[in-house]
Amino acid sequence: MFSSFEGADRRKEEERVRAEGRLPPGQALTLKFPVLHYGPVPHFNPATWDFRVWGQVEEEKQWTWDEFNKLPRAKIQMDIHCVTRWSKFDTVWEGISVKSMVEHGLFKIKPGSTHVMQHAEYGFTVNLPIEVVLQENFLLATHFNGEPISPDHGYPLRGVVGFIPGHEDLETPYLWKGAKWLRSLEFMTRDRRGFWEQAGYHNRADVWREERFG
Repeated sequence: MFSSFEGADRRKEEERVRAEGRLPPGQALTLKFPVLHYGPVPHFNPATWDFRVWGQVEEEKQWTWDEFNKLPRAKIQMDIHCVTRWSKFDTVWEGISVKSMVEHGLFKIKPGSTHVMQHAEYGFTVNLPIEVVLQENFLLATHFNGEPISPDHGYPLRGVVGFIPGHEDLETPYLWKGAKWLRSLEFMTRDRRGFWEQAGYHNRADVWREERFG
């Protein structure tokens, strides 16, 4: 049951982040982590799972689950904002930064690449401009708040994008722009709309401009 004490705590915290300029227009703070996705939760088999980078890259690369977990890791604290109007603050994510992968020479992007398609289980797709994927607030995440991501939140791997306080220069899309159960990144020379974008959601999805629907 939702107690008055919990409600007071939530309102107090919401007032704090609003005063700090961290609550985007039309959003409300949640202390929970709602589960929202389309379709069933896929089964994960670490023996057969792999992650692939392909398309407009000099050489297609592929990693097994064991190999992927040995790549250079990053930990980021950021605020996440769902298009359904909830926001969760000071969440801590750990995983692999695409920006770091490129800087470490793990793969090389071809000139002319402008967008990236995230391909997830069951053929689900999400598109992003390449400059957002290469920002430090986009992560291929395996852990949330110190624990492996739960299956209904995208285990073993999900894209996650959020707002890092003090980094207003980084574009912040709504949370759906990071795909759960991620399996590959396709680098492209032109934009293609993903699953929700084809269904009418905004193609860019900037939280500060409240770009929810196209």
